[in-house]
Amino acid sequence: MCGIVGYVGKQNTVDILLNGLKRLEYRGYDSAGVAFFSEGKIVVEKKVGKLRNLENSLVARRRDGATQGAGVGHTRWATHGEPNFENAHPHQDCAGRISLVHNGIIENYLSLKRTLQSEGHRFASETDTEVIAHLIEKYDQGDLKEAVRKAAAEIKGMFAIGVIHANDPSQMVAMRRGSPLVIGVGNGEAFIASDIPALLPYTEKVIFLDDEELAVIRPDRWTIEGADGRPVDKEVRRITWKADQTEKAGYAHYMLKEIHEQPSVILETARRGMALDAAQSERMARQIKEASQIYIVACGTSWHAGLIGKKMIEKMTGIRVEVDIASEFRYRDPILDSKTITIGISQSGETADTLAALHLAKEKNSAVWAICNVVGSNMTRVAETVIYTHAGPEIGVASTKAFTCQLVALYLLA
Repeated sequence: MCGIVGYVGKQNTVDILLNGLKRLEYRGYDSAGVAFFSEGKIVVEKKVGKLRNLENSLVARRRDGATQGAGVGHTRWATHGEPNFENAHPHQDCAGRISLVHNGIIENYLSLKRTLQSEGHRFASETDTEVIAHLIEKYDQGDLKEAVRKAAAEIKGMFAIGVIHANDPSQMVAMRRGSPLVIGVGNGEAFIASDIPALLPYTEKVIFLDDEELAVIRPDRWTIEGADGRPVDKEVRRITWKADQTEKAGYAHYMLKEIHEQPSVILETARRGMALDAAQSERMARQIKEASQIYIVACGTSWHAGLIGKKMIEKMTGIRVEVDIASEFRYRDPILDSKTITIGISQSGETADTLAALHLAKEKNSAVWAICNVVGSNMTRVAETVIYTHAGPEIGVASTKAFTCQLVALYLLA
């Protein structure tokens, strides 16, 4: 995974991008970079290694406050291409007029690259990401939104992208397929980010993009379109997390802080309970009584929580429970029908394999529930019933408080 941020507004763009990347550094340590406008031109600055290397190179830019308008930033966890300067994001087209950042994997990038090279495009990196910049250049006829849409139509794989163009310093285009992307709505300014913590110092109002949705973002307005190009009316949600929850609060690192937060967030999750209304409770009770089997699908730490949840539920209810790694679930043709319940567990609510498993369950008429930490995330919109864990933002790569809150939620459910 990688972390992306974007900003368009009247504040110091570099300052905001770097602050956002600090809160996303857990998503990638190999390199970091930003693209921003200065004197009417796009400037790209990137460094290999920790984010502080990039910060040190931009001290003057932060101090003079002269960088206003649209900008994008990225912290990289290398997939295609080694961690070096050339492969660091942002990436650009041949003319340096289009700059973009990307989180995800482009599966057909080699064939696209060969085609683009045969058409005269010159590549500077080994990454899959750079093909997106050249595809957008290929289709750029003065409308960045349409160029991004046409480029996306040729891409196979997952992506969340933020794009700026030298022709318009007040516009940023964002799109997602499979990888998380959130829009932050401010007062005369707007943001994008891979994860909510990057937005919290600036706004509590967010819009969660769904797959294939494309957003054109300006300081005072935004438009969002679906895969068919038609406008989509999106709900602006208010996040209750506070900015200070994403600070270290005197601890040496986030993981230590989050270990010590466990008593309070466990209590909060238990105190709030499942927080279901009467209709949800009635539906859950009916589905449980009719259930012949429960499937728990998750990845990584959430899968381990599911293994413990299996013991709890089987012991207390006598209902058979199977726990699957979400990435394998859909490939074994699970026996799902209206008498099964499929429970997805995810801290972020954006885990791609878990989301795909829940979509499969829904197609096969299984009841779909979720245990999740992020209100408004994709998983909470797919599931018909959601149990929230109230762990607050978890930044440490190794899960601590989110895991123990998942155990509390599973115990309450059992």
